[in-house]
Amino acid sequence: MKEWFRISCLLCICGFAREIRPSEPYVTEYLLSSRQNITQDEVSRKVYPVATYSYLATLVLIFLVTDFLRYKPLIILMGACGTIVSSMLLWSTTLTALQILEFFYGLYMASEVAYYTYIYAKVDKQYYPKVTAHTRAAMFLGKLVAGFSSQLLINLKLMNYKSLNYITLSTQIFATLWAFTLPKVDKSLYFHREKYVDNMKSTSAINSSSTELQDAKSINSQSRESVIPVAPFKLLWSHFYNAYSNLKVIQWSIWYAVSLCGYLQIITYMQVLWIEIEPNMEIAWNGAVDAVLTALAAIMALAAGYIHAGRLKPLQSLLVLSTFAAMEGAAILLCCWTKNIYISYVGYILYGAFYAFSITVASAEVARYLEEDSFGLVFGVNTFIALTFQTLLTIIVVSNSGLSLDTRGQYTVYAFYYIGASVIYFLSVAVEYVINTRTQKRTNLSLE
Repeated sequence: MKEWFRISCLLCICGFAREIRPSEPYVTEYLLSSRQNITQDEVSRKVYPVATYSYLATLVLIFLVTDFLRYKPLIILMGACGTIVSSMLLWSTTLTALQILEFFYGLYMASEVAYYTYIYAKVDKQYYPKVTAHTRAAMFLGKLVAGFSSQLLINLKLMNYKSLNYITLSTQIFATLWAFTLPKVDKSLYFHREKYVDNMKSTSAINSSSTELQDAKSINSQSRESVIPVAPFKLLWSHFYNAYSNLKVIQWSIWYAVSLCGYLQIITYMQVLWIEIEPNMEIAWNGAVDAVLTALAAIMALAAGYIHAGRLKPLQSLLVLSTFAAMEGAAILLCCWTKNIYISYVGYILYGAFYAFSITVASAEVARYLEEDSFGLVFGVNTFIALTFQTLLTIIVVSNSGLSLDTRGQYTVYAFYYIGASVIYFLSVAVEYVINTRTQKRTNLSLE
């Protein structure tokens, strides 16, 4: 077996196990049915927002620490956080404990960056497309297994909501232990780059002479101590500046952040909306809905990659995304304005499919204008921006210090959030098209 394929398989098993969380589609139902002292309003306004704040607060630190510690320890941390979350769901009952749990869940989500970037530090660049497909497929497969298995176990009455958490706990423990088997990473993008050491050696050699060998060793040792901590941040700034000095990167990054923000907010509170639409928890089909959404999202992501690759010009891509954003908004309105739970399920599935297509196109457009080594940094920054938007949206729409809207009101805001983004980007397409047309006419006239 080739080394790159072996490493890819090891990481895929870890990612697959991590995503087998059959308790997740029913976590709100479980919290409300198992904790009589916790209300739906408290779950919505005092528990779930903590994960959003934690994710935002830890993301940048996790990104830097991931590179500094060379990925593997953070993958282990990710599994450990998942284990803590599952354990606390089973054996904690107070509101404060649930808020602590949500802090660890935010850290769990932030640590995903180590999983997604580990493989690029361990295999040659020629294998990047293959290993990316492998790791993403493993995650999708894990979600599919979790969704279908949870629905099957609940419908057949083989398990209740609490019992599903034991499966989740087991898979998180397995993922944590499996992470220890991953090969150690010898170098990273910013803090452990071989060229820094090589450059320092060259500098020492130039400044040294045969009669000053001992002094040169001392200077080289001091250089390692003083230059290595500074150089990574210089490289970080260089990548950041080169990326975001490009207006196209800014344009597509804003779209990426806006879209991701809405997605994170919608999936966080969707179960709360479903309970409001249908309080009878015995007929919940959340697991099946998650499984169907995952399968359809995978197909739409593949379709987006196929359609977009070399076929759409930037303006065409923007027009497509503007259209999809409007459809996402319409799907969310379908979710929250109906009184039929099954129609709400359909709206959610449609939204997930549209989102998968649009975020894939947006990611590809951002990547089109980037230097290769800055992918992780830029997508990390974009995610941070998305989380900042999400935090503001949570404070304004959900929290008691803001509008404190009911669940249907919240989702109505989210729907028009997407529709508003669609209108803004459609107008930007129109303006850019007019400017390009006039510029082209002037160019043609000057040539004549």
